[in-house]
Amino acid sequence: MTISISIEQPRQADVAALLAAGTVFAYSLYPVENTFLLSTDELERPGVAVYVARDAHGAACGMAALVPLDSADTAELKRLFVHAEARGRGVAGRLLDRIEADAAARGIRSLALETGTLQDAAMALYRRRGYEQIELFGPYVGEELSVCFAKSL
Repeated sequence: MTISISIEQPRQADVAALLAAGTVFAYSLYPVENTFLLSTDELERPGVAVYVARDAHGAACGMAALVPLDSADTAELKRLFVHAEARGRGVAGRLLDRIEADAAARGIRSLALETGTLQDAAMALYRRRGYEQIELFGPYVGEELSVCFAKSL
């Protein structure tokens, strides 16, 4: 599967559709109060980069965001989502490759993320990619449905 990845604006119709699909997916697994999805407004904040994976026809098939944290050398991976029809084709891995490379080039030394306890495929992907489970951090502290990971770059 031919994939291109670029930093794009989140208000494009096809990116908004991916965000909506990711929200529906999250809400199908967890109560709304136990999800930590960034809104489009939050994705447009200064310093946040939204990465969009597009297939050979230019259709948006996956996305993720790189969000700076309070520490200058740490960032958080948010909103990683791959459309159901593109899963199992390496899209998430390609997104991670690009985000990790860009983060390292920006001087970010560690990427952290939160996922849910029911997302076995996501946790397996992160572990395969060298992410290690860490203590819950920030807004996730005390959340029984959250699992956090981090990777040194």
